Amino acid sequence: MFTHKIDGELALKLVEMQDAERIFELTDRSRAALKEWLPWLDHTKTVEDTKNFIQSGAESFALGKSLNCAIVYQGELAGIAGFNEINEAKQTAYIGYWLDTEYQGQGIMTRVAKALTDYALTERGLNKVEIRAAVGNEKSRNIPIRLGFTEEGIIRQGEWLYDHFVDSVVYGMLKSEWRSEKGE
Repeated sequence: MFTHKIDGELALKLVEMQDAERIFELTDRSRAALKEWLPWLDHTKTVEDTKNFIQSGAESFALGKSLNCAIVYQGELAGIAGFNEINEAKQTAYIGYWLDTEYQGQGIMTRVAKALTDYALTERGLNKVEIRAAVGNEKSRNIPIRLGFTEEGIIRQGEWLYDHFVDSVVYGMLKSEWRSEKGE
């Protein structure tokens, strides 16, 4: 079981089937806020849909292609974060995340993204981590900015959100930049 302690109040753990009801509860109560920026909410209407997400994530994890973690804050599941994709050929991991509205604004996701970046570049030995966020999603865009990621460009109409396209900003962190940032 993958568990990664970040600090005294925050950890990441591999999502398990037993987490399905809590994850669905968080999804459902934050649905309106999450739907503004995430394209999958209309496909997550029941606990069974969340179980399908967990099963699919477990299969992808077993193949080394992704890593879906539950964010555990002060002993409670608070959201999801991880690598939506791990591309070994490109030596790149793509971070994705969402947090229940109750837990936002406390620096949780910045610490989580920092831990995931460190894990990918230091422990996994990958060369690059990317984070993508919609141009208008300031909360998500602020996370890679705080961590010193480089804004690499904008993908025009990079994502379809229910009834319209949004442009996506791509942020990247290279292993060589991460080491120098950490004083190594």
